[in-house]
Amino acid sequence: MNPQPEPRMSWMRFFPPAGWLAAYRTAWLPSDATAGITLAAYAIPVSLAYAALAGLPPQVGIYGYMLGGIGYALFGSSRQLAVGPTSAISLMIAGTVGVLAGGDAMRYAQIASLAACAVAVLCFIAWLFKLSVLVRLVSDSILVGFKAGAGLTIIMSQLPSLFGVAGGGHNFFDRVINLAGQLGDISPLILAIGTVALLLLLLGERLLPGKPVGITIVALSITVATLLGLPSLGVPVTGKIPEGLPTLGLPTFGLLEFDDLFPLAAGCVLLAYIEGVSAARSFAAKHGYGLDVRQEFLGLGAANLAAAFGHGYPVAGGLSQSAVNDSAGARTPLALIICSVTLGLCLLFFTGLLTNLPKAVLAAIVFAAVYRLVDIRALVRMWQVSRIDFFAASIALVAVLLLGILQGVLLASIASIFLLLARASQPNVAFLGRLPGSGRYSDRARHEGVEPLVGVIAFRPEASLLYINAETILDTVLIALQSSPGVRLVACDLSASPYIDLAGARMLHDLHDELALRHVTFCIVGAHAQLRDLLRAEGLADKTDSLQWLRSLDSVLSDGQPNAAPGMA
Repeated sequence: MNPQPEPRMSWMRFFPPAGWLAAYRTAWLPSDATAGITLAAYAIPVSLAYAALAGLPPQVGIYGYMLGGIGYALFGSSRQLAVGPTSAISLMIAGTVGVLAGGDAMRYAQIASLAACAVAVLCFIAWLFKLSVLVRLVSDSILVGFKAGAGLTIIMSQLPSLFGVAGGGHNFFDRVINLAGQLGDISPLILAIGTVALLLLLLGERLLPGKPVGITIVALSITVATLLGLPSLGVPVTGKIPEGLPTLGLPTFGLLEFDDLFPLAAGCVLLAYIEGVSAARSFAAKHGYGLDVRQEFLGLGAANLAAAFGHGYPVAGGLSQSAVNDSAGARTPLALIICSVTLGLCLLFFTGLLTNLPKAVLAAIVFAAVYRLVDIRALVRMWQVSRIDFFAASIALVAVLLLGILQGVLLASIASIFLLLARASQPNVAFLGRLPGSGRYSDRARHEGVEPLVGVIAFRPEASLLYINAETILDTVLIALQSSPGVRLVACDLSASPYIDLAGARMLHDLHDELALRHVTFCIVGAHAQLRDLLRAEGLADKTDSLQWLRSLDSVLSDGQPNAAPGMA
């Protein structure tokens, strides 16, 4: 007996490179190299723009892509996911850290790095306790509303740079009011630069998908700004970016109390994990390999820990940069390593070229990257198909616009849980009739031609029987009983109820007692094993025939009306 395979498989599971490097083919190297260099060309302008959005020095954004990519490549399970600063997290940092830093620029940068470290710790805890299931409580409808709110907020935060005005405001509506009051101060030159850059970005996205359009436009704008002397004409530019690789070191601890840091870190984890796993799943399905959603916590944690040690801020996997990585030919996470090496070379030798990059161009880059977050079609479809999903999305959208990214995502998470409870509290209770010529039964309200059951009400709760819906089910059945004279038997079909709690069992007790007062027999059929155990423990066997619990509705009705249960004679 050889005990070696199991430890090896366990090792490969927790350290994915042990698997993909062992299967690596040299024919993949050109594709990974091309993808890595292309991703770096995409990352430079985007990371500069997102760092500015976060209120941090521009090079910090590059640090996030460079170090975060290495961390994820070592522990992430996706082969195409690209990790770096994202628009939503950048805006969350800007909206939260500024208050905590109290106007101190150095403290601001330190808190941002500490937040990345806290994200890494929370990711490790989530991995340890297998908390990926909790993130699934955030519904897709909540995410649509949240993304729309985040996109509008980010766009509004960049319009002042695009127009050449001061801007300002604490939330979306404050920014709208402030911007409206500054429209007379718009700089035509800055607006022209930003507008041309935005149009070129949108055209490049449509006509040259997957190509490094962003870095090309950055190079053109720097060239034009330098030749025409735009900085001397009052056009804001990035200024000198420090050369060299980031200095590695521990983040500064003790800057904040736990209750100040935790909401920011938890919000970043929630955003980063949901966005990253959603993108990673799409690429795993496209290329036909499995994704370990629990392992993604380790990958995300390693990426943020690496970013924190390089004095960066929280990072995440994103769909846009991952799409660039995939379309450029990435076969394995080696593309992220090559991207990081390319970015390191740029930091060592080419930062001086970015000095005259107009900030209006960075604003255009952010605008082009986030406008797709506002998915009007999805909101319209929700209104047409499911109003409850539309209202949930609207709550998330308005919460982000009014309260900001962090409070908005936390409120959206709470709203998603309440949405889940609201849906569970109003289950469909199917009142059954017989399908002609068969022993099958179906919902009378949903199928035409179903034969009614004379003197019998057969109902099937199409959900687990829980404390949040037990009273609703009881009221629904009693209303049906009142409108159906001459009923001799009420049958509860539990075949569509996978679980029951004590409140659900108590509801069945109450239903039996109410029917007994009306001299109506009550029986339970189609109960699964767990349900039968709990019903027996709660004493339902003293009131109903427990032999019928595992029988089908047809077999019970075919035998004729069941005998009266104990206490009903």
